[in-house]
Amino acid sequence: MNIFSWLQLILYLVVLIALAKPLGLYMSRVYQGEHTFLDPVLRPVEKLIYRLSGVHPDEEMNWKVYAFAMLLFNGLGLFIVYVLQRLQGFLPLNPQGFGAVSPASAWNTAVSFVTNTNWQGYGGETTMSYLTQMLAMTVQNFVSAATGMAIVIAMIRGLARHTSKTIGNFWVDLTRSVLYILLPLSFILALVLVSQGVVQTFSQYKTAPLLQPITDANGNPVTQQVLAVGPAASQIAIKQLGTNGGGFFNANSAHPFENPTPISNFLEMLSILLIPAALCYSFGKMVGDTRQGWAILAVMTVIFVLLLSVTVWAEQTGNPAIASLGVDIKRTNLNPGGNMEGKEVRFGVANSALWATATTAASNGSVNSMHDSNMPLGGMIPMWLIHLGEVIYGGVGSGLYGMLAFVIVAVFVAGLMVGRTPEYLGKKIEAYEMKMASLILLIPVFTALVGTAIGVMTAAGKTGVYNPGPHGFSEILYAFSSATGNNGSAFAGLSVNTPFYNTALGIIMFFARFWLAIPALAIGGSLALKKKVPAGAGTLATHTPLFAAWLIAVVIIVGALGFLPALALGPIVEHLMIFH
Repeated sequence: MNIFSWLQLILYLVVLIALAKPLGLYMSRVYQGEHTFLDPVLRPVEKLIYRLSGVHPDEEMNWKVYAFAMLLFNGLGLFIVYVLQRLQGFLPLNPQGFGAVSPASAWNTAVSFVTNTNWQGYGGETTMSYLTQMLAMTVQNFVSAATGMAIVIAMIRGLARHTSKTIGNFWVDLTRSVLYILLPLSFILALVLVSQGVVQTFSQYKTAPLLQPITDANGNPVTQQVLAVGPAASQIAIKQLGTNGGGFFNANSAHPFENPTPISNFLEMLSILLIPAALCYSFGKMVGDTRQGWAILAVMTVIFVLLLSVTVWAEQTGNPAIASLGVDIKRTNLNPGGNMEGKEVRFGVANSALWATATTAASNGSVNSMHDSNMPLGGMIPMWLIHLGEVIYGGVGSGLYGMLAFVIVAVFVAGLMVGRTPEYLGKKIEAYEMKMASLILLIPVFTALVGTAIGVMTAAGKTGVYNPGPHGFSEILYAFSSATGNNGSAFAGLSVNTPFYNTALGIIMFFARFWLAIPALAIGGSLALKKKVPAGAGTLATHTPLFAAWLIAVVIIVGALGFLPALALGPIVEHLMIFH
């Protein structure tokens, strides 16, 4: 890597942290119903939405009613996305004449987009009509992200309030998330992406003559190439901002029509972590102590930088097996060096490693390079970021409420060590909160590992594996980990558009999303009911560097204990085999 690569990585982090406070402050004002600069335009629209939908914004919900409303809304979304795929052959805005999506694939895709996973076992440009892309995928990109944001805001209210039976109104939080935050940011980003050359059109696919005709597998001459286009920029903007990740094109953000320039690449990467980072400041503002938000953001950033460094090192070092053949893998003015397999030359190692780390630190899952082509350790770090629960920034909302579960565990363990009743933000952490936090931390481990075990033990699971040995195991482990973490990225050497993987991964995505969301709301409801305990001499300060270091240790240890044995069977042993 040269100095310019390092400057790009540093610039990325500086811009991300610099934007966290202003956006976080704005979002806290939105969720607390305070005045914002968009009120003159959007407040009448918000009131009209409530009037048409019969929502009374002043009526708040307890956590059980909030959870029921969330499940009802997402269940309805799941049904609509499934039906749209099955009927797309009869619906308009289908210039390529695509037929119905198969039942198993339609189920998998519907669950995927409703749960903010955006796992794709299909090629978007060869499967989905423009109407399906917009009305099913793009709409869910907005509302699935807004669902995660609503859940964490409800949990934050539980921490901020005392002796309260309610934690807000789901319909209000959902509406404000979309109307005041996701829509304006997506509108701006989509316009910038179009200016960079990202396609946005309803025209039919285009054809271009080949400079050198070729023959297909049957020996027939091929003289032109079909260029897939469509309303891509509008979907890409929200897929990045909402940590959704589903690509309009099969190659995702490695496709030149989806990510054509260094500017589009930087903005799309920045968008992945922008809202999750800003929510940390919103959290501090809403609980009345911004130091708490900065402490959590610092923990996330430290872990992110450490793991990004490992990914960059692994990819820039390259493959010693190739070097032993006399191939020069050192960086020079004419040679990028390192492991360039599966990477776009226009992005190189640094931007590919940064994207891979950012997209798995969040529950985004979009890619600008193929993770399956990374070096074993370069592929292990993105996988391990998913295993940590995607709390290093994480998905919009889901990352922060996952990190708050780690905070509760860290506070509880620290309290036991000093013989004092654990407290966090003036609330006693008792058995109920620990049980709910444990569910948030342990369910992903259970679903990912059980799913992987079934995949490697059944004929249906092994059928899709095209790479033998540890790498094939890593592909299955990554698939079930990605589904569990609602990430959506993949080790692409695994064929997953099969009845087994479509069904199994769909079930795991569904439970991993909502089995974690409900305990998060339960924690919020429980804490809201409690009285606030005044801080005393023995109160554990949770905004200090000492606590931040302790929280880092808890996150890493829990992540290591859950998945280290499985990682040892996959990427770790594969790394050791390179030197054999």
